[in-house]
Amino acid sequence: MVAQDDLPDFPTPIVIDDNRGRSKWTVSIPRNYHFPLSMEDYSEMMGHCREAAIRQTSDSETTNSQAPLKSRGRNHFVDVAEAEKTHLLPSSDILPSKRLRTGNFVGLTDVDHLPVCQSSMTYVLESTNAGIGHALMSMWTSYGIARELGKSFFIDDSRWAYGLYTDIFQAPPVPKCQPALRHQILPCPAEARHLVVSNTNAKEILSALVSKIELDHKIGETQQLFNLARAGYLAMFKLNKGDESYTDKRIHEILSKAEAHATTTTRSPVIGLHIRHGDRHPLEFQYKDTYIPAEVYLGKVHRLIDEHYNETAGIDYEGDRNSVIMLASDDPNTYQEDELSSLVPAQDRIQLASKDNIEDANNDPRVLHHFVEDTFGWEGGFYAPIFWHLGSEAKDNSANAPAASPYLSETQVVSKMRPSQQTLKLRSLLGRAYMMDLAVLSGAGDKVVCAVSAMGCRILGVMKGWDGIEAGTWINVDGNHGWRGLDL
Repeated sequence: MVAQDDLPDFPTPIVIDDNRGRSKWTVSIPRNYHFPLSMEDYSEMMGHCREAAIRQTSDSETTNSQAPLKSRGRNHFVDVAEAEKTHLLPSSDILPSKRLRTGNFVGLTDVDHLPVCQSSMTYVLESTNAGIGHALMSMWTSYGIARELGKSFFIDDSRWAYGLYTDIFQAPPVPKCQPALRHQILPCPAEARHLVVSNTNAKEILSALVSKIELDHKIGETQQLFNLARAGYLAMFKLNKGDESYTDKRIHEILSKAEAHATTTTRSPVIGLHIRHGDRHPLEFQYKDTYIPAEVYLGKVHRLIDEHYNETAGIDYEGDRNSVIMLASDDPNTYQEDELSSLVPAQDRIQLASKDNIEDANNDPRVLHHFVEDTFGWEGGFYAPIFWHLGSEAKDNSANAPAASPYLSETQVVSKMRPSQQTLKLRSLLGRAYMMDLAVLSGAGDKVVCAVSAMGCRILGVMKGWDGIEAGTWINVDGNHGWRGLDL
């Protein structure tokens, strides 16, 4: 047994000997540490977990430090609760009223009367990745994996760059049990009974967990991954009440417009365009340093319209071929392009402003603007450095701006700063606009056209469903690539 005084005063894996003198390893997190730990702590612990697993691996097993944790030291790891139960670690017999209840578990209120979950996964919404789309895809996939493995699922938004989860979404369904003691919630290894998953360990841990799921050999790996993300989407994609009411009304308006424009026995087709600019460039080689031109999107749209009328009215139909084309983009200038200016914005509840219209927008409460300087706009689209500087004063972007360190870029340093409430409000508005765009495109669109290099496009695929993808309701114009989710 390891005495309390002998435990390290920082989070780290440790080697212990069981009652038979056999060497085992577990993870020690000091009980005065607040949950969730920092991204740096979790990142360091992942490396130390690999090292501990290697030390406990027999000579016949691989010693590649970069190999997944699932393949090494599996039989030598002892979960914290088990180590405490068998007195390999000091006991955690703590009265409920004395327990350190750190972290912000979304939707969780009074849980003292509930039993502790037998097995759980907590997804921490904190990342140096500025995109909300990546966070959602990772969280949904994590939920799907947890459900398949019988793990209770929680979300923690203590340090989410977009503010409170419930400012954008409704609270997710919560398990009928309470989270484990915080020092028992571990980032590694994948065999831990209570796992915490975040941007720092998702790729390694989720890959290891996916390998534990019983595969359906009738479908491919891509569809397996899709189904996991789809499970999370169905369980958790519920916008806050106000935005949900707005998007329902907006979808009804667009479908009614399509009915009014009907020229045959069926309504006009509704097609959604999702165009991502900013720091996300296409996969297709010829556009990898620029963006896919508007005419490529519109060329696909016109072919889809022709297909609709050929199928519903016959190839000899010579009447009007009306349609409703929706547009959503991270770049406000896209809406003003000659070829696109006549399209219907997917939503107009929250709009992004460019320099050209920001003076007029200052008087419009729907428009998201004024986050760095009065003359700064969103033209060009979503860029991570701009996002991390949202709400900053001009002086913070010059002499007083956080400097890069040998280990972190300036953007990463800024991403780690504690944002003001005003900054969180602005980021939340951005996230809400993005989510409403996707909800309307998916909900009203008979078909959606997008570039799979953008995470928003991948999310639209999840929203349309695998059957929808196979039926051609989700169309990628970025090369010949099919749907893809997380790169596990």
